[in-house]
Amino acid sequence: RHGRESLADALRQSEGPDGFAWDVAVNLGDHSGTQGEPDDAEGAEVVRQYAALRTHRREQIYDVGGNHDRSDVGTPEGAWVDRWLDPTGSHPASSGVHADRRPYPVLGTWERYSVEIGNLLLLLMSDRNEPSRHLPRSEVGGNPGGVVSAETFAWWRDQLRSHPEHLVITGHHYVPKDTTVASGEWEGCWRDSDGTVHQPYHGYKPRGTPNGASYLYFVGGAADSGAFEGELAADPGRCALWLGGHTHSYPGDRAGGKRHVETRWGTHVLNVSALTRHHHGAVPMSRVLTFVPGSRQLTVECVLHTDELAPAGFHAPERRVLTLPRPFLRQSPGAP
Repeated sequence: RHGRESLADALRQSEGPDGFAWDVAVNLGDHSGTQGEPDDAEGAEVVRQYAALRTHRREQIYDVGGNHDRSDVGTPEGAWVDRWLDPTGSHPASSGVHADRRPYPVLGTWERYSVEIGNLLLLLMSDRNEPSRHLPRSEVGGNPGGVVSAETFAWWRDQLRSHPEHLVITGHHYVPKDTTVASGEWEGCWRDSDGTVHQPYHGYKPRGTPNGASYLYFVGGAADSGAFEGELAADPGRCALWLGGHTHSYPGDRAGGKRHVETRWGTHVLNVSALTRHHHGAVPMSRVLTFVPGSRQLTVECVLHTDELAPAGFHAPERRVLTLPRPFLRQSPGAP
């Protein structure tokens, strides 16, 4: 309704004369912009905007579902994500995703899947509803905070532990607690003692879990469990990167004393943020990650997709050079 094609415009920019080279991309969720359950019309719109690609295939983009992509009460879990984002390529008639066209195969389901690129191992997890809270989407909006099932956590932990020679990259819509911009308790939204509500990033939904609105909060039904944080802390650097995009923000934000790119437990955590321009003051941006074969150096660059803050394109103040636990290799460990 604002006259933008936030997804298509960003894709066109990336492929245009002032764009940048990319091999694969990860879309970290919130394809839908509604507070209720996304419908088929919105799914078809996502597919239509992906069709803006000209020099890349749709299958070069790997998707996870965010909190705005969740099913509603009474709808099969993940139904919209499975049908329209379709990481496994099981529904090409609706999604346009064909499994055999993936440059790197997907192993798993809509809820959790892995992708191997040389010695990079992407572990991608979609957000979902918290089963213990039987509340319609319209009443909880972006709350409760991030949710994964016990099965998904166990899968992630096992993948992490069983691939010691890989550079593991975790992708979920939410980041772990107290890592990047406004990802601490009560940092996404809050209510003062006089009743004044503050919603700088996420809608204050009292029937949800507003205290945990900014981070991965429920794991296997346990609130604020610290399960992921504990596993990351137990073996620092085993997970090289964590990518999230839930807290829609702007370059230079330092809410909670944290930046968009931070390192904790030896894991580099990136709040990629969002393509939206009309959600809680966000500035449309992406991150470009450049891996160099044989090098432990990873360059992370911020791309602005509009010019209201600064000229569109690479935004130099947000550029970071990170050190990986081991060099990037084009070949999978153990390959002949």
